[in-house]
Amino acid sequence: MADADLQLDGPKAALFQNDEVFRQLVSEHHALDQHLRHLSGLSYLSSEQQFEEAALKKRKLALKDRIEATVRGQATATGSA
Repeated sequence: MADADLQLDGPKAALFQNDEVFRQLVSEHHALDQHLRHLSGLSYLSSEQQFEEAALKKRKLALKDRIEATVRGQATATGSA
């Protein structure tokens, strides 16, 4: 489960440097990715762990959507859309 879909280049890198809320979103996304990697490395997931994994994936996807929306909003605001 690589986190290659969230590269910090271009507008994302600038936002990461200058926007604390954006930085928090990216940090939480990364933390969720790390936790999901841990779970995926287990040979067996209990039903609670399976539920946790599904919830983490949903949260991670929601964060990715917020990150992308922030990038789109920034691009629109600066006229580089």
